[in-house]
Amino acid sequence: MFFETEVEPADVILIPGASQPQLMEQAARLYHQGIAPFILPSGGSTPYVETTEWEFLRNVGVSLGVPAEAILREDTATNTFENARLSWEVLQSKHMHPKKAVLVCKNYHARRALLTYQLFFSRETVFYVSPVIDRSGTTKLNWCLDERKIHLVMSELEKVGTYFRRHISNWNP
Repeated sequence: MFFETEVEPADVILIPGASQPQLMEQAARLYHQGIAPFILPSGGSTPYVETTEWEFLRNVGVSLGVPAEAILREDTATNTFENARLSWEVLQSKHMHPKKAVLVCKNYHARRALLTYQLFFSRETVFYVSPVIDRSGTTKLNWCLDERKIHLVMSELEKVGTYFRRHISNWNP
């Protein structure tokens, strides 16, 4: 479930929605390093933030010095499938066809997030994965030492099977 790659210059930094500031903190670091000219957080309303996940993450990014115009908007997604599909639609509506993208996500969500974005984006898009440790503190070394962390990771594993079971016969990565 834990997956990470080297990060190289890209066209956009993608964040599947979440109410965790660590995601935008990492995206902002990459943005300030010149890795990509745009950040696209995705996420709609959730009980975990007062606004949308997108607005929450945008506010974190702006507070960290990312110009508002560099943060693209997708504020309706309610799950990872919608994060990927709607992010692709936002990019297409702006006539952006990313050849390379950085995916910033929770570390235990990395495998599912990558597979989902690969499903909706062009097959030619190269993804770099830059995961973060979220507020749960779950890592690939400690996930099996605590019932809550075991639940988080095993839930992700179950979702991979559920999400992709119907897509396997059409899969040609």
